[in-house]
Amino acid sequence: MTTPVFAGQIILITGAASGIGRATSIKLAIQGASLALTDINSAALSETETKCSTKHPGQSHSLHTVDVSDAAAVDAMVAAVVACHGRLDHIFNCAGVNPTPKSILETTDTYWQLLVSVNLQGTFNVCRAGIPHLRSGASVVNVSSIAGVRPCAGMAVYAATKAAPGDIHTPTNAAVVIGGTTLQNSAAKIALGRLGQPDEVADVVLWLLQSSFVNGSVVEINGGVE
Repeated sequence: MTTPVFAGQIILITGAASGIGRATSIKLAIQGASLALTDINSAALSETETKCSTKHPGQSHSLHTVDVSDAAAVDAMVAAVVACHGRLDHIFNCAGVNPTPKSILETTDTYWQLLVSVNLQGTFNVCRAGIPHLRSGASVVNVSSIAGVRPCAGMAVYAATKAAPGDIHTPTNAAVVIGGTTLQNSAAKIALGRLGQPDEVADVVLWLLQSSFVNGSVVEINGGVE
């Protein structure tokens, strides 16, 4: 029997409760990884752990409810992960928020702070706390957005906090792209003629985590956006 690619490895995943984070967690579990699953939504996080355990029984996973924008909470979470698993091999930063698009004139201080604190500061908080525990050969993969490299109406603040998946059909962006012309416009500008699926992003994440000579690269997963 072939040994799973990530057998015996400890991987920290933020935003693991749904969408890309959940899809990636399940695929990593199937490949033998032991996961430190984190999210602000504890109920949905438990559902992810159940799915991971069902797909690949016998792995040891831990659950950590945390707001990544809270630096002290992130420090405590990483310490708990290391205490539980003994070490940390990889980090996948997937936590993020994607609220209703707003123009600059519609943007309030609260709206700005939400996106910056979660999408930008949150990723930094996890990297700062987690990287000291990584060993040689470890990988850190951060999810960003195509909005960071291509103009999108009403997405100025979001774009400022992000920069590579394209339009992916997840619960996070459901309110933004489902039920109207926005969904049609998103699919129309993609060469494949459809939105991406979380599993398709997860496949690339798994590849990046095991690709030792890919370093400091931005990989666009967008179906061929025009």
